[in-house]
Amino acid sequence: MGGCFSDMEGGKQAVGGLGKGANAQNDAVDFFFRSQGFHQMFTQVELSLSASSLLDRDIASKSDPMVVVFAKKRDGKCEELGRTEVIMNSLNPEWIEKISVAFHFEIVQPLEFHVYDIDTKYHGIPTKTLKLGDQDFLGMASCTLSEIVTKRSRRLTLRLLEKSGNGGPRNLGEITVHAEETVASRSVVEMVLRCSRLDNKDVFSKSDPFLRISRMVESGGYIPICKTEVINDNLNPKWRPVCLGGHKFGSKENPLLIECFDFNSSGDHVLIGKMQKSVADLEKLYKERRGANFVISSTSHGKEKVLKGELFVDQYCEKEQFSFIDYVSNGFELNFMVAVDFTASNGNPLHSDSLHYIDAHGRLNSYQKAIMEVGEVIQFYDSDRRFPAWGFGGKIPDGTVSHCFNLNGSPGTSEVAGVEGIMDAYGSALRSVSLSGPTLFGPVINMAAQIAGQSLTSHNHTMYYVLLIITDGVVTDLQETINALVKKSDLPLSILIVGVGNADFKSMEVLDADNGHRLESSSGRIATRDIVQFVSMREVHSGQISVVQALLEELPEQFLSFMRSRDVKPLSQPSHFSQASTSSIQ
Repeated sequence: MGGCFSDMEGGKQAVGGLGKGANAQNDAVDFFFRSQGFHQMFTQVELSLSASSLLDRDIASKSDPMVVVFAKKRDGKCEELGRTEVIMNSLNPEWIEKISVAFHFEIVQPLEFHVYDIDTKYHGIPTKTLKLGDQDFLGMASCTLSEIVTKRSRRLTLRLLEKSGNGGPRNLGEITVHAEETVASRSVVEMVLRCSRLDNKDVFSKSDPFLRISRMVESGGYIPICKTEVINDNLNPKWRPVCLGGHKFGSKENPLLIECFDFNSSGDHVLIGKMQKSVADLEKLYKERRGANFVISSTSHGKEKVLKGELFVDQYCEKEQFSFIDYVSNGFELNFMVAVDFTASNGNPLHSDSLHYIDAHGRLNSYQKAIMEVGEVIQFYDSDRRFPAWGFGGKIPDGTVSHCFNLNGSPGTSEVAGVEGIMDAYGSALRSVSLSGPTLFGPVINMAAQIAGQSLTSHNHTMYYVLLIITDGVVTDLQETINALVKKSDLPLSILIVGVGNADFKSMEVLDADNGHRLESSSGRIATRDIVQFVSMREVHSGQISVVQALLEELPEQFLSFMRSRDVKPLSQPSHFSQASTSSIQ
């Protein structure tokens, strides 16, 4: 989930469970590479992180630590793999958010672990959007992935150092990394948990309880896999549904440690009680409609004291959760559409500083680079490789300014053949269309939505559409665009906005609901789901993220959210994707 929990309310939110965090394995990325013939031997592993004796950077409280994990490449550059959540007021944190890494047996994979203290003013901001330069650095450690996985316990403790690599006179603490192979599983268990008659740990009010669920690992000990939200001032709490994927708990017989804590803003949460139960045990509690008593360690004779407080399972259900690959390998297709910005803010195409300048020596401009670099990914997921391609914000040959015109100049069809077709149509349009304005996204979004809407009746929900908008970032109809996005959020449609050039893309980032809040229209309607992803080509070219990863980071979850909302299941017949994948692996 990767939320930032440095504030009081943020620290009371749920973490883990079914929600797919930014660090989760991306089926779309893996499937793309595998189908292109890149099928090296590797195992997907999850890294669990904890730390001890961290440096305290705060004055009135303790540090609010977060870990960022990097892979160090051969050229010395670091590629970010993921971030944990932020633990509030803790110098000895145990993070729940895992970092997913592909362990390649045949290569050395250096890793770096950077620990930061997140300032409280950044509360409510997703960790992946935090600028690390604005945070206090607490220390770093490095090792190779093989050093971790070859340990008998698959656990490695490292001393934290300064960025220079020196320990210095100060003790910066230690970080412990535990690696476990990811177990593929479609099974999901959803439960509603409640407690009754909990012991009160507060003096002037009632306890503020939350549950933390941890899984036992082979080497001994437990690793937290999720926690519920905090319910204030309540000794008989009932939490929102907890969803656990099978890969989180493994077998239904595996023991889980369930702990109930009284939340304290200082970070020193007080244990109310604990118990050890498997998923099978919890299912039995539900069926028998009875509770299980918490226990707590007793100071006398080392025995455990049975408490009056009980845990109940009010709801329990198991369901099959299909993956992105399950759909695209069995009859479902992604259909791509492209829209190119022809507004005057791009600069005169005849001038070399224009984003639309066509170089006589074949050097690609920003738009051509974006089309070519995303094209390989786009056409892979589109079986007929015929793309509707539009332009917007340009003055077409009849003298009118159009905010959705066919890029190929045809009065009829907007489709072009493959990436080369987009490139040819784009070059031709630059010779016949004058740059104008303003920048209006609404018309191309509405055109894409019309096509997506028609497919609901003609294609039995097997078609999903992705509109790629390439723009220089100066958007005029921001509120109108938000209104259109909210209105179309229940259609089989995702919108990927690629920003080119050096403009300030702040206005575009508003459209990408990465802050955890869905878009809201001017009439107060909330978007059914997040359908927008924004990518800056500047970040891609700087090496911060790969093109494939940038394009497909959020698409699988957006696709799945639509299919699950309509209860659409994969078809039985294989698609062209599964056939192509099989042929490439043979």
